Amino acid sequence: MAKEIVNTKVLIAGGGSGMGLALAKRCLDAGANVSIVGRNEDKLKRAREALQNHATLHTITADITQEDHVADLFRQVGRLDHIVSTAAEIEGAYQLLPSLELKAAQRVVESKIYGPLLLAKYGAPMLSAKGSITFTSGIAAYRPSERGSVVAAVNAALEGLVRALAVELAPLRINAVSPGWVDTPIWTFVAGDKKDETLGAMAKRLPVGRVGQPDDIADAISFLMGNAFTTGTILHVEGGHRLI
Repeated sequence: MAKEIVNTKVLIAGGGSGMGLALAKRCLDAGANVSIVGRNEDKLKRAREALQNHATLHTITADITQEDHVADLFRQVGRLDHIVSTAAEIEGAYQLLPSLELKAAQRVVESKIYGPLLLAKYGAPMLSAKGSITFTSGIAAYRPSERGSVVAAVNAALEGLVRALAVELAPLRINAVSPGWVDTPIWTFVAGDKKDETLGAMAKRLPVGRVGQPDDIADAISFLMGNAFTTGTILHVEGGHRLI
């Protein structure tokens, strides 16, 4: 990615931890100007420290599910080359239907459908002619768990949005990466104190013999950002999960 990313401006929504943070580091190391966006100021502060207060790093507090926040965000940032969203609010969503609260389901929709839609609406006019937008789907759309109906449905909807935006916003490139099970903080909401046990069991099942790491997904997003002949594509990075 280094050649394609030098002297570019990248905005990463959800860049305060996990896959987004790994991507931010990769972009900064390659010479990009990076803005990471999130709702939690403390989380953004920790991210800045983890990225060693890099000179070309900027942190912006904003909620991508709020239209006025997103409009103001792009007024602040100005011209861009790439927009990425790894943001997902899934707390309370992994429940069997009798225990599922509608508000938890709505938060997933807001973070993974409305947020990306608003990023595209206000971000597309700010992108360079060869710019790209990359969203984050997930394996749940293909291999849902019995508690994962909401996340499965939302990921599948996001992939439809990607294809539609790739047509509407052409020649801008719109893609999504679809991770499998990746060892990130989000698993606290999925498996609680059984995180290590759950991930370990999946590692034994996967053809690659391990679960993913944030750098695996950052690498895939880097490809989508840099490859000028890829649009409307869902890039699966899941260790063979769809085969089992």
